[in-house]
Amino acid sequence: MQPAPNATVFIVDDDAGVREALAWLLRSRRLLSESFDSAESFEAMLGQGFVATHPCCALLDVRMPGMSGLALFDKLIERGLADAMPVIFLTGHADVPTAVDMVKRGAFDFCEKPFSDNALVDRIEQALQRSAEVLAARHGQAQLQSRLAELTDRERDVMQLVAKGLPNKLIADQLAISVRTVEVHRARVFDKMDVKSAVELANLLRSI
Repeated sequence: MQPAPNATVFIVDDDAGVREALAWLLRSRRLLSESFDSAESFEAMLGQGFVATHPCCALLDVRMPGMSGLALFDKLIERGLADAMPVIFLTGHADVPTAVDMVKRGAFDFCEKPFSDNALVDRIEQALQRSAEVLAARHGQAQLQSRLAELTDRERDVMQLVAKGLPNKLIADQLAISVRTVEVHRARVFDKMDVKSAVELANLLRSI
């Protein structure tokens, strides 16, 4: 699957030659990139209020002067960005065991230098797809919470019982209201939650 047109790959490497080569490779595959010569400069960009609104991933060199790629990965985790911005470590042979440990902690993958251009781009595209899926899930949750906020307290009461599969008569008895009132609230709940059945409503609520 082709990544979204605005998907961005962040390159963090202290070697200018590596940055330029990676940027050229990504341009050749119609992928946008932004380069940073240190972990500190990348973190400074994040500190300016960065929010992952479009699919993105980060290529981090393991060993850099000052803050290492590993330390930067910890910062991404602290900022809650590691899911929406999958990390691929670029590593030398001696750092492979460390990179494997980072994958166990949540990094997307690592590529050992010298790496295959095709293999690296394949993993980058997969990381961008993962990012898109995470962002879509977050957007869906935000929409769901917005719909829930539109419900009245009584509509919430009816919704919970409808989702449990109770018929209107039992709902009316439990809430001490008329069956007609239950029918009205039920219809409003279905409309506000954008569902057409109790089963669909129950499945939606399970995703919260």
